[in-house]
Amino acid sequence: MTSPAPSFLVIGECVADIVRTPGGPDRVHPGGSPANVAYGLARLGLPTTLLTELGADPHGRLIRAHLESAGVAVLADPGEGARTASALVELDEQGRARYSFDIDWTLAAAELPFVPGHLHIGSIAAVTDPGAAAVLALVRRRPGRAGVSYDPNVRPALMGDRESAVRRVERCVALSDLVKASDEDLDWLYPGQDPESVARRWLDLGPATVAVTLGAQGAFALTSDGRRAETAAVPVPVVDTVGAGDSFMAALLHARHAGADLDRSLATAAAAAALTVSRAGANPPDTAELNAALLAVG
Repeated sequence: MTSPAPSFLVIGECVADIVRTPGGPDRVHPGGSPANVAYGLARLGLPTTLLTELGADPHGRLIRAHLESAGVAVLADPGEGARTASALVELDEQGRARYSFDIDWTLAAAELPFVPGHLHIGSIAAVTDPGAAAVLALVRRRPGRAGVSYDPNVRPALMGDRESAVRRVERCVALSDLVKASDEDLDWLYPGQDPESVARRWLDLGPATVAVTLGAQGAFALTSDGRRAETAAVPVPVVDTVGAGDSFMAALLHARHAGADLDRSLATAAAAAALTVSRAGANPPDTAELNAALLAVG
């Protein structure tokens, strides 16, 4: 008998991504790493709630409609005068993104709105005060059996000095069961250090699994009981890289909670990321698309 899918609670920011390409018009896409993960989870059929901040402005209405179209339950008090965060996303000729943010994160202390089966945190919301304190308090007060995942999704322009940023990121790592980071995240946090060495350092802080994405070189994961898994990247024409890591995270969570082993979970996540980079914006696959992609790559 198949166990029911856990209810996911994602806590973190929504951001309107204003995407600018050389010689093209600006395009606005719903974004924000935690919001993208919530959207990706819901697209894969998992019951998902996003606790966030969202203004009652055009960007806020766009993001809310986008999330709810996938089935995400959005919990956001717009507050008087609240505005939706935005980011200017400038793409180079290879589709690689550079971000400039306009964001405040002021999530207030609260109780968990329900008892989740899994809680995901990440990016700006997990390390930017004053709201980060509320996020971490919610994690610490979670029910004992609720798993926690974390993606630092480092944004250097918002991280402050590196030493304090590392402390804040490692504080989140220590509260988590599953951590996913990119090699670019790790290179900024720990310049010149080998990604696998950093992953082992993070395992010592408490997680059961640390996964690291390596762009075109694929991804690997290490576990606290000594296992190592890896996967190749799926070669596709790249439109842009916006949301690829978030799609990887959502699919990794989906696969792990469906009972897939670590190798299969990484392959599933890599296929989801490939589908996302093959089209514009943070547009993760649904279940049918992901299954078709997995069949195609064997």
